[in-house]
Amino acid sequence: MNFVDRTAPELAALDPDTVIVLPLGSIEQHGPHLPVSTDLTVASAVASAAVPLARTQGADALLLPPLAYTKSDEHAWSPGTIWVSWDTLMRTLVDIGRSIATTPARRLLLLNAHGGNSALGQVACRELRREFGLRTFLAHPSMPGSSSSASELGLGIHGGHSETSIMLHLRPDLVHLEHARRWVPEPLAGYEHIGFGKPVSFGWLSSDFNADGVLGDASTATAEYGEQLFERAVGTMASVIGEAQRFSPR
Repeated sequence: MNFVDRTAPELAALDPDTVIVLPLGSIEQHGPHLPVSTDLTVASAVASAAVPLARTQGADALLLPPLAYTKSDEHAWSPGTIWVSWDTLMRTLVDIGRSIATTPARRLLLLNAHGGNSALGQVACRELRREFGLRTFLAHPSMPGSSSSASELGLGIHGGHSETSIMLHLRPDLVHLEHARRWVPEPLAGYEHIGFGKPVSFGWLSSDFNADGVLGDASTATAEYGEQLFERAVGTMASVIGEAQRFSPR
């Protein structure tokens, strides 16, 4: 299951349709209630469960170690955030793709749990397709705001209901629920065109919204809901891996 547990001759014999899965996390502030490892924890856990599930469903997939340090400069204002520049991450992804291309495997899936990586991940996918002929894919365990509670007004994108719930399921020992509260930037809900998930995006830092840099309602989080989200994400990602193995645009 793990790419790094195979020998070089074994990797040299991979099938071209083997899907190599690279989890992308981050080390960044998630408010006073969640650890800076939140995105890394989610990416690693989902990928580590989805790859073996996909294999039981007939997919040929191997898991790479996750990238912990990625593009988190929207949280650069906060102690504990460790981030790399966009060009450093871009070169890292291209270099990893170049290395994968020395094997026969021609399918690389980026499983990304940090929204700040999304735009760059799309650019990297096209670059890797053009430079090395890899079939590349960018997948997210969930889209920002897609698991928001009603109290979040669709704005629960960082440290809110869903992320706190998933961490209560995966690592309850790291969650300080006594510090969880509702951090919802309600003025954003009043704009028709500009906002998260709307036609017009905008540049932002997490400190633009409140001093804690959280967007969402962590006070409503539960481990039970986190388990539901996690199991759904694992099942979806296993299915995505299967599709990525057989994907052809024509």
